[in-house]
Amino acid sequence: MTEENVSEGIEEKAVDFDALMKKKRAALFFKRCFDIVASAFGLLFLAIPFLFVAVAIRCTSKGPVYFRQERVGKNGKTFRIFKFRTMVTDAESKGLQITVGGDARITKVGALLRKTKIDELPQLINVLLGQMSFVGPRPEVPRYVEMYSEYQKNVLRIRPGITELASIIYRDENDILAASEDPEKAYVEEIMPKKIELNMEYMKKMNVFYDIKLIFMTFAAVLR
Repeated sequence: MTEENVSEGIEEKAVDFDALMKKKRAALFFKRCFDIVASAFGLLFLAIPFLFVAVAIRCTSKGPVYFRQERVGKNGKTFRIFKFRTMVTDAESKGLQITVGGDARITKVGALLRKTKIDELPQLINVLLGQMSFVGPRPEVPRYVEMYSEYQKNVLRIRPGITELASIIYRDENDILAASEDPEKAYVEEIMPKKIELNMEYMKKMNVFYDIKLIFMTFAAVLR
């Protein structure tokens, strides 16, 4: 799977991202202010629910409460993401770095956490630390980022997010991949380039109000 595979089928529009980032300086500042206040409040509000989730995870499967994985963030800097563990211990050594529908590595409690997106909430810690934002391109593992074209790497100019427009559109991604003969190939050659293109469109529109809109859209998608 080469860089050309990832680039195939994506229309690389002539966007001056240097100029775009200068234009979005104020929007990025207020976006970060929102992230700090909202993530601090969210962690405080969710402290007790987090405790119950942690107990449920520990009582139903062996292993740690949190899943920590290296992801690529702003400017290509790597960090370790926080998620509630939804799979068996050492799941990455037992399969792909992507998850497909009906994945045998997912625990019973993990399936519920994934369906409701509760497993993503510990990423509020990453947001507070400045490694992530509420809204932005979902952070990829280094292996897949290495497949990006130079143009596609422009999505690394901003902090990755807990949610994004692409995640809402591809909410059933796991089921789509499960129906493919080669899930990883389908992800790398079909889904990932489309997500990158959607994230580039987001970068043109990003501001606090658009972020709030996408957050509510995410809640609506989960409830559906």
